[in-house]
Amino acid sequence: MVKLSVIVPFYNVQQYAPDTLKSLRANARDDFEFILVDDCSRDGTPDILARAERELPGAVLVRHEQNGGLATARNTGIDRARGEYLTFLDGDDWLAPGYYPQLVAAIEDLGCDFVRTDHVQCTARARAVHRVPVGRRGVVLDPRDAILPPDRSTSVDYAYAWAGIYHRRLVDRGLLHFTDGLRTAEDRPWIWKLHRRAESFAAVGLLGVFYRRGVASSLTQIGDVRQLDFIRAFDQVIEETAADPDADKLLPKAVRTYCAIMAHHLGSIERFEPAVARKLRSLSSAALKRMPQDVLAEVMDTMDQQRAARLRRLKRRPTGARTVAA
Repeated sequence: MVKLSVIVPFYNVQQYAPDTLKSLRANARDDFEFILVDDCSRDGTPDILARAERELPGAVLVRHEQNGGLATARNTGIDRARGEYLTFLDGDDWLAPGYYPQLVAAIEDLGCDFVRTDHVQCTARARAVHRVPVGRRGVVLDPRDAILPPDRSTSVDYAYAWAGIYHRRLVDRGLLHFTDGLRTAEDRPWIWKLHRRAESFAAVGLLGVFYRRGVASSLTQIGDVRQLDFIRAFDQVIEETAADPDADKLLPKAVRTYCAIMAHHLGSIERFEPAVARKLRSLSSAALKRMPQDVLAEVMDTMDQQRAARLRRLKRRPTGARTVAA
């Protein structure tokens, strides 16, 4: 049986894919499979992956006929995965040698639904360790207990899918798939769903994923309309959290995070194309009106004055009847 399935979407990353694949080779094991999903790349990535299919032990290559985005590419990999455990890697990131065997050993030792790990963020030559915001390490915990408090960074704010490993029973329960078509913030509804509905998790101090920041083709660097999918993503978080039995406790966290991300984008609105900037303001105004108004009022009262004032002005803005999330 396959012990671990590693799902790696690639899209126009010919500059970085060789390093990614080299690091996968340094993590290969007879019972590991590497599902390489080419999300309709238009550069030299397909040729690189064709070679990897022949040379990388355990490689399985899947090609999309049209670009579907990261969420859809990960779902393709999940559907093809045969492993007892699953994990993710992005096509422009890389791993320390022997990291995956350690990761598998950690979740087998703990026996929980999923394990979250620290990672190294790499910006040019700078390196910075980013840690899971969970105080207790190597101990099995209730995922719901790691959502709060609302005013501090918690495990649902550490939304990187590749910073962890997940038992197949989460796939069987419908908890591991992403929302198809989300082009950014795809990890947000996903991590909230995991923490609300999975039964057990743990955080460990393994360092082995190197996350490349500042990639020119990354959506975090591009101010186009795809960035506005954060509104659809957080609308889903709010809707699903509102239906949760603990909605009264959890909604303040969900609304506060939504407002923080919205304020962040509005605060750097100059990086968007003019038409996209207008759409950002319009969609954000409509989103604020959709949120639970009592919770929103409480959240704004606890935010810093500058961000709260910006959101209050936006909320008062007239919204057209046809304004919906991108």
